[in-house]
Amino acid sequence: MSIKFHVGMSTLLHVIEVLGVFVFASSGLVEARRKKMDLVGVYTVAFITAFGGGTVRDILLDRRPLFWIENYEYPTLIFVFCIVVSPFFRQLRQVVTERFILYADALGLGLFSVSGTSLALAMNMPLFVCVMMGVITGIFGGVLRDMICNEIPMVFRRGHLYASCAFLGSWVYLLLARVQDVELVALISAIAVTVILRLLAVRFDWKLPG
Repeated sequence: MSIKFHVGMSTLLHVIEVLGVFVFASSGLVEARRKKMDLVGVYTVAFITAFGGGTVRDILLDRRPLFWIENYEYPTLIFVFCIVVSPFFRQLRQVVTERFILYADALGLGLFSVSGTSLALAMNMPLFVCVMMGVITGIFGGVLRDMICNEIPMVFRRGHLYASCAFLGSWVYLLLARVQDVELVALISAIAVTVILRLLAVRFDWKLPG
């Protein structure tokens, strides 16, 4: 029973990672196209957005191979995705609204921050380190994306809560994960808390004090 549960959790974490990669790659692609980059630029920005946070996390945790090298199909699929989607970006802009991008980015933040926290916890890192690994995984791809696109990274602007949502969501995961046999509940709850907090922050203009 415990072996099946462990396999099931590994599969779920893999699915969460794949979803996070796809969501953040999409946000990188959209931002690169807005900056009128060519296909090389689009793929570079999508790649860095999708893998930047996880790469920094793996380096800090001394984890080898890096997660996107271990799962080499990820960058390949993103490459195909960029080739297929880029020519139709003008048509897609009518469908992909700002609200859709906001939802996608919030979902990616939740997925990656919780997966980063879970991975660090599995490596027996201290709790605060686990939370910081979750935050780094969730936000650093966007930081690199904004820097390459010559923007002040969103997380450093005095805007709506962003990194704080990942921080709180990661703590929710750790608190619930300490309860025996509810890791699935911990994962889903933490993702939901992060996403909902982010969306509420935008809706009600929640900001950290200046």
